[in-house]
Amino acid sequence: MKRILVIGGGGMLGQKLAHRIAKKELFGPEVEVSLFDLSFPAHGAAGSEITGNIAAPGVAKSLAAQRPDIIFHLAAIVSGHAETDFALGWDVNLFATWALLNALKDEHEASEGTYQPRLVFASSIAVFGAPFPNQIDDAFLSAPLTSYGAQKAASELMITDFSRKGFIDGISLRLPTLCVRPGKANAAASSFFSGIIREPLNGVEALLPVAETVRHWHASPRAAATFLTHAATLDTQLLNGRTALNMPGVSCTVAEQIEALRNAAGSEVVGLIKRDPDPAIASIVKNWPRDFRTDRAIELGFEAESSFDEIIRVYLEDDFQR
Repeated sequence: MKRILVIGGGGMLGQKLAHRIAKKELFGPEVEVSLFDLSFPAHGAAGSEITGNIAAPGVAKSLAAQRPDIIFHLAAIVSGHAETDFALGWDVNLFATWALLNALKDEHEASEGTYQPRLVFASSIAVFGAPFPNQIDDAFLSAPLTSYGAQKAASELMITDFSRKGFIDGISLRLPTLCVRPGKANAAASSFFSGIIREPLNGVEALLPVAETVRHWHASPRAAATFLTHAATLDTQLLNGRTALNMPGVSCTVAEQIEALRNAAGSEVVGLIKRDPDPAIASIVKNWPRDFRTDRAIELGFEAESSFDEIIRVYLEDDFQR
């Protein structure tokens, strides 16, 4: 029996991941999935639901005591919220990860070294800060300019060190901005990238807070779920100790996003996008990466969409409800 724990299993990506695990025999015919989060959607993905706060005292230790074989760590305070609530961002995005890693170390030592779980951590391209080259390659320095990025980068370093010592078998995936996200907008500064596609498709006005020249790096939630499951079965010896990977995606401007929406749904739908400049969001976004060359990830078998038109098609297939 393969035991899988998804921390953040009630969120959008956690639910996508759980559905993928349930539909495909990726980890063998006998799998026990536990989903941990603050709350869960009604009629959500299959799995044993555990409600709690990963940052609460003793919670990480209780989860580690179950000795799951594979742990997907997706729980986080999103970028905009981490910037406005400094203490909460560090408590959830860093110190909860520290507690989890130490709890897993304790289980490893209690098992006399026989317990070494695979930990797949959802990191972010926010670990990079300006100034950027035209394309960020696999050797570019991680130097974040936001609290969220700093928290993700620090967690990556801890996971690398705990893996080096043999307590866990860890890998960190630097996810692109996931687009188009289903449901309502969240507090992430990047939420408008999805909003300017999702809301017009639903006949609702969407606000665009940045210039159409803004370029960014995207992948669909479907692609992100496949990144995670692929990472869970990857031979981590191939990483040669560099356990953080930039994930593939699509680089495009906001104008190119809008044109892809026009191609999919027509000019009337595009007309629902209203320009509403927001200096605070623009200030955050200007420090984000715009394009990547992800040779390592591609060579290791990670795949994403090849155009923003394809990303919209994925949303229409997976999440759009007419």
